[in-house]
Amino acid sequence: MLGAACLHHMPLTAHGGTRKIACVPELHTFVIFAAASAVFLAVPGPSVIYIVSRSLAEGRTAGIVSALGIQTGGLVHVLAATIGVSALLASSAVAFSVVKYAGAAYLIYLGIRKLLEGAEPVREEGVAAGRKRLYWQGVVVNTLNPKTALFFLAFLPQFVDPERGAVAPQVLALGVLFLVLATLSDSTYALVAGSIRGWLGERRTALARISGCSYIGLGVLAALSPSSSSSAHELMQ
Repeated sequence: MLGAACLHHMPLTAHGGTRKIACVPELHTFVIFAAASAVFLAVPGPSVIYIVSRSLAEGRTAGIVSALGIQTGGLVHVLAATIGVSALLASSAVAFSVVKYAGAAYLIYLGIRKLLEGAEPVREEGVAAGRKRLYWQGVVVNTLNPKTALFFLAFLPQFVDPERGAVAPQVLALGVLFLVLATLSDSTYALVAGSIRGWLGERRTALARISGCSYIGLGVLAALSPSSSSSAHELMQ
């Protein structure tokens, strides 16, 4: 059972017995990790640009839904780091490049599609379907970003304590905490951008074009970025 696997036995010198340590980070580790994560999240990255572009072009709800999709994609990478798949991606130049170019192509596709659609209003009967589409687009965008995988692979182990037992549950716990903080941060950007959109009125067609160009620009930057694990510090926030 997982609960049994997540117990680490340490000797007790006072009574000669053993004590059990749950294999999750200590509270002070969570606090330090949260502070370090906040520093990363304070600097807007490509995912924030993507979310802000959604909010400016389609409203705050679209931005928040996109943020949820982005962080769901982040969860995929956290799970991959937990079971070791991310290490395989980082060690294979071919696998890294395949994922990177697929993600870049998808962003460019979204940008071209947005430019062609313009600022056409979504019909009421299509609102739910539209939100579902935005969510899954966010999931795909972040899942196909190999630098997100490298980020978690490089960042999370720094706060893992092998003496507390199995490493995987600790990586998972830290990754989920990061995603919660990232969701709060990204949602704030979405709300602010959505509020600004309301002030711009008739300029929404221009915003839609800017949004499309932003996606294309992100795709081009992703395609031109270094294809090695040495670029792990240049990651999506």
